[in-house]
Amino acid sequence: MSARVIDAGEVAAPYRAEVRERVAALGRELRIVGLLSQAEGPAHTYSQYARRGAEDAGIAMDVWRVEPERAVAAIREANADPTVNGVFLYYPLSDPVEDRWLRELVDPRKDIEGMHSFWSRLLYENRRYVDDARSLRAILPCTPLGILKLLDAAGLRGRGGRAPLEGLVACVINRSEIVGRPLSAMLANDGATVVSLDVNGAVVFEPATGRRHAHVVRDTDRDRAAALRDADIVITGVPSREFDLVTADEIKPGAICVNFSQFRNFDESVLEVASAFVPRVGPMTVAMATRNLLRLTDLSSRGG
Repeated sequence: MSARVIDAGEVAAPYRAEVRERVAALGRELRIVGLLSQAEGPAHTYSQYARRGAEDAGIAMDVWRVEPERAVAAIREANADPTVNGVFLYYPLSDPVEDRWLRELVDPRKDIEGMHSFWSRLLYENRRYVDDARSLRAILPCTPLGILKLLDAAGLRGRGGRAPLEGLVACVINRSEIVGRPLSAMLANDGATVVSLDVNGAVVFEPATGRRHAHVVRDTDRDRAAALRDADIVITGVPSREFDLVTADEIKPGAICVNFSQFRNFDESVLEVASAFVPRVGPMTVAMATRNLLRLTDLSSRGG
């Protein structure tokens, strides 16, 4: 077996085209502001890439360089500016605790990342629409959503039943509030059983018995070896060069593997065992963020 390598840029292309078409139909400019505190490094590189991606979709994007102590003021400025339709934070802006607070300061109506607690609550309660009439879809975190789209492009399908991923097992090595935790919840909401690993140990996200598209979280004593051995899907986002790479002899034959870290988390040997491999997800994050922007624009136009 030789894994099919999934190009996130190719998968993102039709989404970019759809956004470009819808933006053109609006007949007015949409503008995103990205807030960045780093002059170099992964966040800086990603901000430049995201700006090009947004502009390719017909959306103006400004990246504001701010010192950490000015981040609060910059967010408030972007919130108050009627010409700014979306806000994106490039982490770390400050430290993990402060960054969590900064996410709460972004106006949910401009939160194209989908990280404000207004949107997170809907995600963790698995409420997929903002309104009771189910006419306005909720905003989902852009990187986890992009990963789900990439898994679909890789051919991931459930084993029947009421939920699209029912019967599948996933291992997610990352439990950050930005990607790992919401991703595990989204996979479980769609029916998968997810073993979530980080430096603090393991927990399981799994569908709740008797409730379609819901999940519960419980402790587990599963270790890395057991989690990888059983997983149909292996998703890693460990931001360290010291991480012990996932190797072919650790994973289940035919597994789909996804790397969303800026560093390589998989040994090349997995290409001989996995059915599909996604080496990067960045283009899908940008595509989903611009898609979220359009949903927020629609929500605002209806008085939300």
